[in-house]
Amino acid sequence: MRHVAALAGVGIKTVSRVMNDEPGVSEATRQRVLQATEQLNYELDLNAGNLRRTGRRTQSIGLLLPSVANPFSGEIHRAIEDALAPRGIAVFASSLDDDADRERALVSAFLRRRVDGLVLTIIARSQAYLMPETARQLPLVFIDREPVGLDADAVVTDNAEGAATAARHLLRHGHRKLAYLGDRPDIQTARERRRGFLEALGHEGIATSTIPAVDGLHDEESARQAALALLQSEDPPTAIFSSQNLVTFGAMRALRETGRGHEVALVGFDDFKLADMVEPGITVIAQHPDRIGAKAAERILARIDGDREPAERYVVPSELIVRGSGEIPPAN
Repeated sequence: MRHVAALAGVGIKTVSRVMNDEPGVSEATRQRVLQATEQLNYELDLNAGNLRRTGRRTQSIGLLLPSVANPFSGEIHRAIEDALAPRGIAVFASSLDDDADRERALVSAFLRRRVDGLVLTIIARSQAYLMPETARQLPLVFIDREPVGLDADAVVTDNAEGAATAARHLLRHGHRKLAYLGDRPDIQTARERRRGFLEALGHEGIATSTIPAVDGLHDEESARQAALALLQSEDPPTAIFSSQNLVTFGAMRALRETGRGHEVALVGFDDFKLADMVEPGITVIAQHPDRIGAKAAERILARIDGDREPAERYVVPSELIVRGSGEIPPAN
């Protein structure tokens, strides 16, 4: 704050008034202060007083998830909360919505509150913007997607191998006319699942150029429309692999609408509640988000407690769960 005051040519009290949006400051002075804060990358420390009174920790972490409305994110959130609650650490959670600008804004909001650590799912091309935080040894753990331009702990699923498992499973049940329904290609996990699925087919002699691969499906309705188009085409697939749970929901709706739920095989990536209650039950590649959350909590606590070992990548194995939909044989 002293640096901002010096650059703007005002007193520290004036900087405080501007940052707290208090009256009594002319607009010209306010603009000079704001310009100085931008030049110095200054952010108001909302907890400065508390830190002076209670020590350096705020007993909180920031948690950035794809969407708190998604069951996958919800299970991660709960696992982290359960692990941190006995230590009296609060979890501030927000939804990324796979928006790079939102990622930066939410991370900035967490940092203004001087959280003791960050557990992040990311979408921006690079996380190098966090290098000043790693320099001051702020604990960082990434979940689901690995950081780019930054060394930090990451807790992930082997997405390519999980998708390859789905491909091999469908091939073992006789399918040669398969289709892939994928998420946005700018999402790291979506790219890996697409790669794993198609490479596994190629290794088994399937010409991947003949495989309908529809990308950019980020919600249930877009997946439903894509699946309907495939199922109603002149040469429909006998099996579908859906790359995340919302895409699976859309595929399920399309299969029901066309009356082909017992004719076309379906394997989805991500398990979900009641997957065993539909008919047929939905075969999935389960990621175990509860384990991802528990491992992320373990790592952030270790880093908060002073662990300075080199960053590591922790892989939580996925699991093929057979329930019926992925075992439907091809009709022709």
